[in-house]
Amino acid sequence: MLYYLFYHVLRGMHDSLSWLRVFEYVIFRTSVAALSALMMSLLVGPYMIRKLREFQVGQQIREEGPRSHQSKKGTPTMGGLLIIGSVAVSTLLWADLKNANVWIVLFSMLAFGAIGFADDYLKVVRKHNLGLTGKQKIALQFATCAAVIAALYFTGYQTVLTVPFIKTFKPEIWWPIYAVFIWFVITGSSNAVNLTDGLDGLAISITFVTAAALTGFTYVTGHELHAVYLGLVPMPQVEEVTIFCAALAGASLGFLWFNAPPAEVFMGDVGSLSIGGAIGTVAVVIKQEFLLALIGGVFVIEALSVMLQVGFYKLTKGRRIFKMSPLHHHFELSGWKETKIVFRFLILAIFFALLSLATLKLR
Repeated sequence: MLYYLFYHVLRGMHDSLSWLRVFEYVIFRTSVAALSALMMSLLVGPYMIRKLREFQVGQQIREEGPRSHQSKKGTPTMGGLLIIGSVAVSTLLWADLKNANVWIVLFSMLAFGAIGFADDYLKVVRKHNLGLTGKQKIALQFATCAAVIAALYFTGYQTVLTVPFIKTFKPEIWWPIYAVFIWFVITGSSNAVNLTDGLDGLAISITFVTAAALTGFTYVTGHELHAVYLGLVPMPQVEEVTIFCAALAGASLGFLWFNAPPAEVFMGDVGSLSIGGAIGTVAVVIKQEFLLALIGGVFVIEALSVMLQVGFYKLTKGRRIFKMSPLHHHFELSGWKETKIVFRFLILAIFFALLSLATLKLR
């Protein structure tokens, strides 16, 4: 909206008001998008937390979880609405809304957020930690991914596969197979963030690092000269998605202010599912599906720990690899303090993000 006003409506004034030209540059709008989302989160956060308390929207703790978590029962949840709102408003203000890819990632975030909202709402109403059933979640996630895939298809999305470390290997995949691949990436990302959201400040701090790394990847992918030089698939049409990624990073920092231990509010499934869906969709749009496993390495490790635990438990009829899954609960039960787990996982997330950025030259 502001981009349209300052760049298109007031374009005739660029000669007399030369400072208006800064709105042409994605880097400038990326920076102000991050700042806008951060400030919105910080300003609206206290009001939202008060309202969540008034409506008694409190977190329900699963009985089989660590006993230390029982003290968190009743903490306001569904704070992910603050993240979604900040990202959406900031993106609408600073991105070029004629760009289809901006709407695709926004839709994905909002649709996955709606699934999470329904899940959280049922938990609050039932006063139990069970919301949507597994089948209901999968069905809704499938429908959302189908809409995203259809949008990509009709906007001329290329099914060329980008493989990390191998610059010359770019096979073109048959659309139906690539559609299944996209579904796996987006739903996997959404559920991985959801599984990671178990400690104060854990999921959102890792989200900030992941979103910041994706901001860099999106920018170089959308810049044709940089993309060609780095051996990426040049996609000028995704340049505006950089603003969305920066807004997500800014909103994450703002939410972390309130979610830092001890948390004043939890993001809930409305936050974790929407963030994961958005991250997965961005990775698909910029054709970094494989590298997402490295960019969001901690999310992947957390999801794998659950898969390994469940698989091993069923195969061995009751034996476990970890004391509890996801992995952060294993360390909790091993005697690590919650803040130590969060900081160490954050360090690991930064390591993975830096390593992923280094692959831009290791191709």
